[in-house]
Amino acid sequence: MANTLAWTAKIFDGGWLDGGGGTLDVTAPADGALVATVGAADVADLDRAVAKAARVQQEWAAKPYPERASVMTKAAAILEQNPERLTRWLIPESGSSHGKAGAEVGLVLAELTEAATLASQPYGQVLRSAKSRFSVGRYVPMGVIGVISPFNFPAVLSMRSVAPALAVGNAVVLKPDPRTPISGGLVLAEILAEAGLPDGLLHVLPSGADVGAALVSHPDVPCISFTGSTAAGRRIAEAAAPLLKKVHLELGGNNAFLVLPDADIEAAASAGAWGSFLHQGQICMASGRHLVPEHLAEQYTAELAKIAARITVGDPTDPSNALGPIIDENQLKRVDSIVQATVTAGAELAAGGTFDGLYYRPTVLGNVPKDSPAFTEEIFGPVAPITTYRTVDEAIDIVNSSEYGLSVAVLTSNPFKAYELADRIRSGAVHINDQTIDDEAVAPFGGVKASGSGGHFGTTVNLETFCDLQWVTMQSDIQKYPF
Repeated sequence: MANTLAWTAKIFDGGWLDGGGGTLDVTAPADGALVATVGAADVADLDRAVAKAARVQQEWAAKPYPERASVMTKAAAILEQNPERLTRWLIPESGSSHGKAGAEVGLVLAELTEAATLASQPYGQVLRSAKSRFSVGRYVPMGVIGVISPFNFPAVLSMRSVAPALAVGNAVVLKPDPRTPISGGLVLAEILAEAGLPDGLLHVLPSGADVGAALVSHPDVPCISFTGSTAAGRRIAEAAAPLLKKVHLELGGNNAFLVLPDADIEAAASAGAWGSFLHQGQICMASGRHLVPEHLAEQYTAELAKIAARITVGDPTDPSNALGPIIDENQLKRVDSIVQATVTAGAELAAGGTFDGLYYRPTVLGNVPKDSPAFTEEIFGPVAPITTYRTVDEAIDIVNSSEYGLSVAVLTSNPFKAYELADRIRSGAVHINDQTIDDEAVAPFGGVKASGSGGHFGTTVNLETFCDLQWVTMQSDIQKYPF
């Protein structure tokens, strides 16, 4: 039975209040059932949220760092003790399998734990000066951080901005994807409130694009952290530019999975399947272009197709299903149109290419032309396009030919040789003998080219992301001047 709890946006004054935008029905992509009804925010709600956040932020920033760290530690303990508080929403809202939902909880826990340690990091450097004085560069919180997060990994892709931003002394206004407002925001806010986060520091605004646009252009929000499509990221950057905002964009990817001639093909196919099919391929880091030597392509395609054929697809509430539904009908149609157009362009359909409702079978495409949609576009579906190469130099050129540069995998029996190749690869991440999907709270994460700009996540990197660098000097006596 669907939950019809009256979840609403936590706007201000400590209550779960009805948003001015009415209500928003959250439905399960698995079967279209109503998951919950939440309050929807409007632009007036946003203005009140930002004003409240700005009022309380300075007091929060002035607290001793152990108090801020303690909130993050307690929130992690609350979630670790009862992970079902999050998984019960992740599974129906985003179509997550049980395994994916459990893994996402682990990622959220890691973000909270690392945010707690971030609060105690050295916040600057003692600098040399030509004058007889004390000179320091220190990181200071920016004020109110705007966070816009997506539907695919809604909890961790919200928390990886929310937790560090709060830990270093900011307030946050979070606009989750309207398809995942609970796991992407409301339940996170509830846990942080239980952990002792003072009222008014985190505002969750379930809403549509109008509120997102207003958040980006709000004069009292100096920093925007956005995770989503490259097209939307470009619009955000354009809107924020006249205000000279700090903008952090973690965008799309069309990530290369490079199988070198000396790789173990069975092992590579297993890694490649995970990289392309996990969470229905709805991951910016998914393996989108499998590059295989010509003489190994037939074997690799057959191995990958064999794996695809045995993967279970169905209702994600059933733990036996490895994959769930595509998020909505529009995305399914887009995935299928790319597959069909690529087959028409000459690719071999080795597995999949069919769907039942929003359940798309894991799909393997062999001999994919380099100018076909499955090769040039980010698919965001469970599709593994395979393209061949003749020489490693040619393969590197193919890797770098994409407008994206988020994550690249290199499979080989000679890891050090692959490490040397990494110098030639334009990508935010290179994973040797693994697939392209990986994320650790302690590691910097972000892309180059069309995959992102403006900073990366990661423990100490978050100081640069969510703080301003302030130069402070101090000397014993007032400096005398000749005027």
